[in-house]
Formats: sequence, C-alpha cells, structure tokens
Amino acid sequence: MMISLIQDTYRPLRKYLNNSFWIMGEKVVGLGMAFVATVFVARYLGPENFGSLAYALSLAALFAAAGHMGLHGLIVREIVKDESGRAETLGTSAVLKLLGMGTGYVVLLTYAVAYEGLGSTEFYLIAIAGAALLFRPLDVVDFWFQAFVQARYVAFARVSSHVAATALLLGLVVAGARLEYFATAQVLQAVVAALLLLLFFRLKAELRVTHWRFSWSRAKELLSQGWLIYLGSVFAVIYLKVDQVMLRWLADTQEVGQYAVAAQLSEAWYFVPAAIVASFFPKLIKLREQGEALFYHRLQQLFDALFMIGLVVAVVMTLAAPWIIALFFGSEYGASASILVIHIWAAIFIFMRAAFSKWILIENALYFSMFTQGMGALANVLLNYLMIPMHGGIGAAYATLVSYAAASFFSLFFYERTRAVFWQMAWATLAPIRYPFLLARTR
Repeated sequence: MMISLIQDTYRPLRKYLNNSFWIMGEKVVGLGMAFVATVFVARYLGPENFGSLAYALSLAALFAAAGHMGLHGLIVREIVKDESGRAETLGTSAVLKLLGMGTGYVVLLTYAVAYEGLGSTEFYLIAIAGAALLFRPLDVVDFWFQAFVQARYVAFARVSSHVAATALLLGLVVAGARLEYFATAQVLQAVVAALLLLLFFRLKAELRVTHWRFSWSRAKELLSQGWLIYLGSVFAVIYLKVDQVMLRWLADTQEVGQYAVAAQLSEAWYFVPAAIVASFFPKLIKLREQGEALFYHRLQQLFDALFMIGLVVAVVMTLAAPWIIALFFGSEYGASASILVIHIWAAIFIFMRAAFSKWILIENALYFSMFTQGMGALANVLLNYLMIPMHGGIGAAYATLVSYAAASFFSLFFYERTRAVFWQMAWATLAPIRYPFLLARTR
C-alpha cells in the first residue's frame, strides 16, 4: 500500500526525476573529482598558498556576476514558450552574456592591478582564473538542454571538463609546479565544457549556431525583464563569495585557506537542489499555466523534498566534519572542522531557496528576488565586517548562516505576496514528521 501510494504520487514526474539524476550524477562525479583535487592541492600548497588560490577564485566568481544578466531562468522560459523566437533568444542572450563577462574581466584586472600590484603572484592568479569568464557565454547551450529536459548531454560535457581540470591539478602537484599554474585548471575546465556543449548542440539540436541572431528589440525585452534578477544575482554572488574576500582583507590568507576548505565541502552540496529544480522548472511553468491548485501542490512536494535532503546533509556533515578534515587534509587544517560544522547548516536555506527562485520567475515577482538577495548581501557584509576581526573564519561562517536564513526564509514573511510561500517552507520543516504520519495512516 505504501509503495503504491509513492508510485502513484511520483509516476507523472518520472521524466523529470530521470533528468535530475543525470544532473546530480554529473555533479556527484564532479564533486568527487574536485574533492580529490582539493585534498592534494591543499596539502601541497598549505593553508597560506591555498588561501591565495581560493581568494583569486572567489574574486573571479564575484566578477562573473557581471555576465549573469538575469537571463538564466528567462532563457529557459522563453525557449519553452516561444518556439519561433528560439534562434533570436539564443543569439541575443549569448551576445549579452559575452558583453557582461568581458566587462567583468576588465574590471577584475583593474582591481588586481590597483589592489594587488601588476606582476604580483596574486595578480597572476586573479588574471588567469578570471580568463574563464570569457567562455561562460556558451552556457546558453546548457539552458537549451534544460528547456528540453535533456541533461545527459550537459552532464557528459561537464564531467569531461571536470576530468580535464582534475588531471591538470594532480599533474601540477606531481610536477611540483608554482602556485600561479594552479589557476589554469579553471580556464581548462571552462574551455572543455564550452567546446563539448557546442558539439552536442550541433549534433542534437535542430537549430544551428549559424542561425542564432542578435536582436536589439529582444535584448531590450530580456533586459527589461531580467534586470531585477540580474541585480539579485549580483547580490547573491556577494553573499556567497564575499566571505573569503573579506577574510583576505580583514585577516590573512592562512585564515582564507582554512575557511576555503570548509566552505568548499559545504557548498559542494548546493548542486543537489539546483539539479532537482532545474529539471522540474519546465513542468512547473506548464502547471502554473493550467491553474494554481496542482502547481502549489507540486511546489509543496518540492519544498518538502529539498528540506529533508538538506537536513540529512547538514546532520551527516556535522557529525563527520572532524573526521573528514583530519583524515583528508591533516592537522594543518584542523580549524576547518569547526567552520564546517557551522557553515553546513546554511544548506537547509539554500536548498529551499532553489525552488523559491523558480517561483519568483513563474509568478513574475522579480523585484522580490532583488530585495531578498540584497538583504542577504548587506547582512553578510555587515556581519563579516563585525565578526571576522574577532572570530576569523568562525565569524565568517556564522555570518553566512544568518544571512542565508534572512534572505531565503525569514524575509518572505514580511511581504504579502510571498507569505504563502513562507508558510509552505515552514510546513516543509515538518516534513520529517508529516510523511511518516501520512504513511502510517495509509497502512
């Protein structure tokens, strides 16, 4: 009876679950290879040099926000809904992302010259890592496959890029390479992923890249819809990555190295909600067009699943943190365990935020994305500024946890339109009690 109930509930979602498994499979493989590479690289470089590398990668991620343009979900939505305009949507969004990423890279180099000095080790790390931004516009091909729930092609491209980057990092460790060379793995990964995405698009899509075309009118239309999401994405990147940059400013690179190990182990899990929600997004769009009842029923199921998975991850990692750090990274990174125990609990809010971000797009509540992300960014910067001088990496971890909770959960209560979603999230926190009770009643 119980098995039958579960099957009846989730049978209509099989296609989307399979797509999620492809995305998660790619992320699991990537996570495994990144973990292996991080262990060897962190041990080889030591906390101080590893902190310098992590600082450069965090800066590159911050400036990559310039190329987001608020287009991700909008492109997927437009591909699903507007068949005749797909070539124009892809061409226009690719050009917009190229302009944004190019601008971001120029500003990044300017920062590196002004604050780190031309010719310094940090300058070369930032310049090399940031070069990966120039290949990010081809992510629009990923959006195409998301729209058609065909994650297997993207998964193969991403896994191949992970393999290439990991092999390069391990080769550099074996060769005893200098610090600057380790940033090249970021560029190699971006190049391999971009080339393979283009190849699969050529083989599997009816459109050709030569059919893509840029349109000023479509650009204005996309930017008019996406500028709020764009600002929200900038704020999101700030409160995701500013902690390591501020640790570099307010503490030292060794503290960044300790924090970076913990943050990487914690943030590695964020692919799970992204994979699940990316697969369900096209279906949610169609359900909302059909009516509210089933749409919000499925949304509640999604919140339930995301909360329970996030809770399991947080509990397991809290218990295993000291063992993981000691076994894989050694005594030099002992402080990372305490940071990880705090940082990992932010996953609960990040997991549910993934579904809420798609609700924002579907309900066209884009300004609320900017508001919540902006509040999270402001809270994170202020809390980091206050807590890092006193508590170092531990303070940065608490700042991350509080700012994520504020932006992704509590802020929803204070706006009438999102209050219903707040209560859905709150109801999801009872899922570990609700579901066993429901199953017991069906026996």
